[in-house]
Amino acid sequence: MTRHRRSMTAVDVLERRQVLVYLAAVAVGLGLGTALSDAATRLEVLVWPALAVLLLVTFTQIPLARLPSAVRDVRFVGAVVAGNLVLMPAVVAVLLPLAPADTAVRVGIVLVLVAPCTDWYLTFTHLAGGDTNRALAVTPINLALQLLLLPVYVRLLTGEDVVGAVGFGSAVTVFTTLILVPLLLAWLLQRRAEGSPRAEHALTRAASLPVPLVAVVVLLVAITQVDAVEGSLDLLAPVALVFVGFLVAALVVGRILGGATRLDDGAKRSLMFSLGTRNSFVVLPFALALPEVWALATVVIVLQSLVELVGMTVYLRVVPALTGDRRSIGDPP
Repeated sequence: MTRHRRSMTAVDVLERRQVLVYLAAVAVGLGLGTALSDAATRLEVLVWPALAVLLLVTFTQIPLARLPSAVRDVRFVGAVVAGNLVLMPAVVAVLLPLAPADTAVRVGIVLVLVAPCTDWYLTFTHLAGGDTNRALAVTPINLALQLLLLPVYVRLLTGEDVVGAVGFGSAVTVFTTLILVPLLLAWLLQRRAEGSPRAEHALTRAASLPVPLVAVVVLLVAITQVDAVEGSLDLLAPVALVFVGFLVAALVVGRILGGATRLDDGAKRSLMFSLGTRNSFVVLPFALALPEVWALATVVIVLQSLVELVGMTVYLRVVPALTGDRRSIGDPP
């Protein structure tokens, strides 16, 4: 029992310090990429299996079997879907002209900002005292709808055909290998866990893996994309400001929408975190599959995840305050 408590405490501390973990991974990755420039590009083959494992572990934490029951909470689901797939894309359309007029940059911005998060937003929702059960239930809906609508939003907002740019065959391969297969395996593992305490324990232990796996992916991306980063430093500051603007807008939209739909405080917090967090590592495979001329889209997506994680430390104070709770970070929900 003591060993179990110590393990849970370590996981909790790792989740609370994940911003520092990822920043350290970026710094180390850029340093290694610069020092090992000849070998850096060869390491790109490791990004794909690392992403596949990360997405598999991520999907095992999503209650895929709850999709039918999730739609019964019409008011909350309606607010989340309307906010994420109508209002926030409209915010992206307003912010996009503020970004550099570079196709790869704008494609990267749209790819990441129209895809609502299905993983770490659950952690931050819990830490802020949000309704984690509702947040869990709506994640399969968010995932299914964004995968269907992602190419549509990119085409509408940038005029670019990402499926055509990747190539239909390659797009299908990326989707099947890194999204569909991990989803199917996650569903099978969840079904297996329903009748097997051993499998259920394995899924519980898997909940401790996303932070180190994200760090590995970020490290590998930083190593392999160091040239793109060095060649675009002047573009990254205005892009970061777009991401900050998105985070501020998500708070405003979440508060107004939560009030208009008469959600309780816990549900409002879940809504705000859903609108503010994005699915950067689900869309990353599509960015990596784009032609080399659009390589900067990958850098933009990783930058967004770092800006978002810093923003979440602010959300942890602001969101409870906006919903009448003066809890400090680290207090139990």
